Amino acid sequence: MSEMITADLVDLDLSADTKEAAARALAERMVAKGRVTDLDGFLADVAAREAQMPTGLDGGIGIPHCRSAHVTEPTLAFGRSADGVDFGAPDGPADLIFLIAAPAGADDAHLTILSSLARQLMNAEFTTALRSAQDAETATALIRGDARTDPAGNADPAGSAADVGTQGDAGAEGTPENTAASPGAASAGAAAGSTPETAATATSTAAETATAATSAESEASASPASPASPSAARPFRIVAVTSCPTGIAHTYMAAESLENAGRDAGVEVVVETQGSAGFTRLDPAVIAAADGVIFAHDVPVRDKDRFAGKPTVDIGVKAGINRPGALISEVQEKAERGEATGGTAPTPVERSGDTAEGYGTKLRKWLMSGVSYMVPFVAAGGLLIALGFAIGGYQINKAPSVMDHFVWTQTDSWAALLFQIGGVAFGFLIPVLAGYIAYGMADRPGLVPGFVGGAIALTINAGFLGALAAGLIAGGVVMAIQKARIPAALRGIMPVVVIPLISSAIVGFLMFVVIGKPIASAQKAMTDWLNGLTGSNAILLGALLGLMMCFDLGGPVNKVAYTFATAGIAVASPSDSAMKIMAAVMAAGMVPPLAMALATTVRGKLFNRTERENGKAAWVLGASFITEGAIPFAAADPLRVIPSSMVGGAITGGLSMAFGATLRAPHGGIFVVPLIGNPFLYLIAIAAGVCVTTALVVVLKSTRRQAPGGSADDAGGATAEKRQPIAA
Repeated sequence: MSEMITADLVDLDLSADTKEAAARALAERMVAKGRVTDLDGFLADVAAREAQMPTGLDGGIGIPHCRSAHVTEPTLAFGRSADGVDFGAPDGPADLIFLIAAPAGADDAHLTILSSLARQLMNAEFTTALRSAQDAETATALIRGDARTDPAGNADPAGSAADVGTQGDAGAEGTPENTAASPGAASAGAAAGSTPETAATATSTAAETATAATSAESEASASPASPASPSAARPFRIVAVTSCPTGIAHTYMAAESLENAGRDAGVEVVVETQGSAGFTRLDPAVIAAADGVIFAHDVPVRDKDRFAGKPTVDIGVKAGINRPGALISEVQEKAERGEATGGTAPTPVERSGDTAEGYGTKLRKWLMSGVSYMVPFVAAGGLLIALGFAIGGYQINKAPSVMDHFVWTQTDSWAALLFQIGGVAFGFLIPVLAGYIAYGMADRPGLVPGFVGGAIALTINAGFLGALAAGLIAGGVVMAIQKARIPAALRGIMPVVVIPLISSAIVGFLMFVVIGKPIASAQKAMTDWLNGLTGSNAILLGALLGLMMCFDLGGPVNKVAYTFATAGIAVASPSDSAMKIMAAVMAAGMVPPLAMALATTVRGKLFNRTERENGKAAWVLGASFITEGAIPFAAADPLRVIPSSMVGGAITGGLSMAFGATLRAPHGGIFVVPLIGNPFLYLIAIAAGVCVTTALVVVLKSTRRQAPGGSADDAGGATAEKRQPIAA
């Protein structure tokens, strides 16, 4: 912290009537110290951040902050106003004003230290001491951590930075429950020290403490000597996620506020701060042991599905700062009522399979990261192009640009508009695929080389094979650079200049000079092979794709088949073979849920009450090409449902190819039937597969051995109820 604030950056007599004037007065001090290169440009960035969300907090605190290209190094300026300045806090003007300036590519350790200040602002003794500081040097020492405060708020210059590290836990020492409930206080103090390594590792303390507590509790509950149940022996547990647009202040202040409120309420609170310094995912064991979840955020929570199935409060980040006690009470009330959030059913291309540590699993997740971001472009572009053809005919691809010729009253002009918008959307497919494969491997630093490599793949006609190669290479290069030892002077520009520059140059060289041409040749050979498929070869391919679509009902194998199909139509003028493949894949993917819906209708006694209710929903899910509608049935009885679905899917895929049905849209189910070539025969192919699967499921369920004195309905009910969480 000592590098970020000096006495010259402190104004204990700040005379400003508005938040703009206050920010300017403090920013001028930064300019004088050489920390800001362009005063007006920096203030514009501060104002832009302020426009997203007011930075005033209860307790008379204002924290204007931003990341800006006009900042040379992370800097903090402090001002104390006698009259107060309105920063939009509910309780009135702020008298303690902290202007936080971070470079656009700020070093993670520095950002962690700045974040520790945000946590300290939740400490009443700290703010009281700042209000009573007599000179700039004393205030600077307090903020740096060179001085500590006693309960009366008086500064103790004899204190050390290490003392600040334990300050947040004062009053909780010797109490294991409180220590676990508020691990963030120690984290904040540790981060406020002068050692970047300490700051970088402090944020993991909370999760480690909670994991240890969970393990200890599990051992205790397993012991025969323990008469009490786990729920009676431990306090209520909450896991929380905090995040804000900048990820510097509100993120960590909300975390500290929630942890303090949890300690006061006797509740264990463990927080995952998704801030600018990155974040460490909470241990799955900690999440599993939690009784409730709080999301205090103004940007999307990453990997939100980890918390599905628990009582959840979802609110803005400022609520986490201003009324943490109310949020804790609310999640406790939801838990008492038994309320829980359901996991959002993923689409056929968003499921990522089971988590594991093996390289094969990691590779699959990296590839599926790119596919999941690419598919919306495929869907939007494909549907727009298909609509253009439906309205204007198949010659619409030869229409002039709508920039040069567009007549409001002509149908063909509107058709050309839809077609050309869809073509533009398709132009992003390969760069997006490559970019987000690299993102899945190396997070945000992988985006630039990934997109560059994808654009090169598009330029040299390397297609989707080129995108896969570019994404994997880009992610690998960035990961290698991140492992290198970097001089301290370069850390601030690594994410913005060094990593994008070096990784893009390496990826570009490899794609243009080394591997681009061979990949382009392989892509052309594959395309020619698909175009040459006729007769029995095409039917066998359709059957194989149908088997894959129904094998894991939306899992990795299903996604491979779906991606293969969408890759073929992701061009402005797809071949006839590519459109046949897309039609076969969608038809086969509709079979399992429709078949389960039909089976529960014609032989309901073979299914329990829950399955019959799921069957009603499966009609809509299947018709919409959401294969996951069959998952509840497969989870309850996989050995009968999955093989039956695979047989029906293979029949439908083969018939669709044999009938020559074509499809230009990548999704939509029966709602895009008007865009399908040979729609009547296409529906017959789907009906045939549904009937075969239904018949097999009914026969197999009818012949299973029932328990003595039990019915099929009862037996099925027990199995289904035991497995139901898998399908949730």
